[in-house]
Amino acid sequence: MADLSAPGMAPPWRRGLSLRKMADSAFLIIVIYAVMAVVYVAVQPRALSPYSIEALINNSLPLMLAAAGATFVVLQGGFDLSVAGTISLVNVTIAVIPLDGSGGALMLLGISLAIGVTVGAINGLIVAYLRIQAIAATLATMIICQGLALVILRAPGGFVSDFMVFDMTASLVPRLPYTLVIALCVIAFWTLFSRLDAGRNLLAVGQDRKAASLSGINVPRTEFFAFVWAGAFYALAAFMLAAQTSTGNPSAGEPFLLLTFAAVALGGTAFGGGRGGVTASVFGAATLMLMQKVLFSLGVSSFYTGVIQGMIMILAVLFAATVYRMANKDGRA
Repeated sequence: MADLSAPGMAPPWRRGLSLRKMADSAFLIIVIYAVMAVVYVAVQPRALSPYSIEALINNSLPLMLAAAGATFVVLQGGFDLSVAGTISLVNVTIAVIPLDGSGGALMLLGISLAIGVTVGAINGLIVAYLRIQAIAATLATMIICQGLALVILRAPGGFVSDFMVFDMTASLVPRLPYTLVIALCVIAFWTLFSRLDAGRNLLAVGQDRKAASLSGINVPRTEFFAFVWAGAFYALAAFMLAAQTSTGNPSAGEPFLLLTFAAVALGGTAFGGGRGGVTASVFGAATLMLMQKVLFSLGVSSFYTGVIQGMIMILAVLFAATVYRMANKDGRA
């Protein structure tokens, strides 16, 4: 049969495939971030100075790591509220253990990961094997972790080593902060992980849990390790937050509860599971932090910042959803 499509025009199924790839990848949020970066440079003359770049990435990394962790749970169709409690607990633990130097920082990193993985494993056990609703289970662990944080440190304070505060937030070379290297390592890790069986299983469970089970995937194990990975990334977020703020705070994780899921949504990861990725969530978090810088540079009052951020987020999510619907429509044509 003759091809009825216009010369030089891709057939509908090819256009649908391209749009689907665009919707499923981090392309859209990267474009949004790039546009916002151009606006920021235009309104802030010192935006490209080494100090400004270092400060922006340092401020963004804790949210990037928290959003990366939450994405693992969201991709398999779950929800994890324990992000706030885990970050608070790890943050105050770092502040009350006086270890200095690179060796001390390495030991604190190990302790932080142990706490995060333990909280994640508890969540995974309750949700994946005991079949308790994720929201109820992770709400309980969040409350427990926040309570423990208050027991450890009743008010902001404590000690964070100079190595963490100054060396870990410095730059490898001008305009290349160590924190940017860490963010790139997270993206590289996800790029590799998503190509392994574990990554494909994670997406398969999120798309259709029953079909994944029938195809031989160990669904409970996949869900369990999604929470474990989430806990590990929450711990990394708390570790870098302590380095950034140079203090411990039993309420340190509270702002991350909403911002983490906002970053995941802005990145285009579907809360029903099965679509999205860590890279998109990392850029979603970076976009949220850059958005605050842009609004401040434009002289927008802090009273209106939240409103404008919310409106921009809604428009971005609607745009991503429209592209995804167009991809499905062209794919069926």
